[in-house]
Amino acid sequence: MTRCFVGLGANLGDSHHALIEAAQGLERLADNRHIERSAIYRSAPLGPKDQPDYLNAVIAMTTTLEPLKLLDALQSLETNAGRVRDRHWGPRTLDLDLLIYGDVALDSQRLTLPHRGVFERNFVLRPLADIVGEDWTFEDGSTLAQRLGDCPDNELQRTELGWSLAQPEAITA
Repeated sequence: MTRCFVGLGANLGDSHHALIEAAQGLERLADNRHIERSAIYRSAPLGPKDQPDYLNAVIAMTTTLEPLKLLDALQSLETNAGRVRDRHWGPRTLDLDLLIYGDVALDSQRLTLPHRGVFERNFVLRPLADIVGEDWTFEDGSTLAQRLGDCPDNELQRTELGWSLAQPEAITA
């Protein structure tokens, strides 16, 4: 089993519901175990500003799926959530990124590990810190606290949203 981290984001439709459904989809994959979830955050869009804010989170899990098979499963969950890829960094019903897969370093046409933008995105690093703590060390020897200190601000706000649909404050972005 390999420990990996998946970034979740959504800013179209009921984004809160989309994150919950994605987390449940990851739990249903037979090859995944030990799911941990960060808090849910709100952030300004990274790309074009003519779109709603995002809800973001990170999920940690252990899996027997190889990286490309896990990527296929993530893309299937995105498709099932109505994801359409029509504009680079545009709005989306669900975005799932394989951020880190154990100590695997990979640079292929389909997948780069660790994810290319992981160190420049506070909406990835802050939720990751919820799970592993700021003292966590990356393969290059840097700590999560150091990477957060170097990371550009993206108007990140921790929300009070939970991981249950029974919550009355579910929002639509």
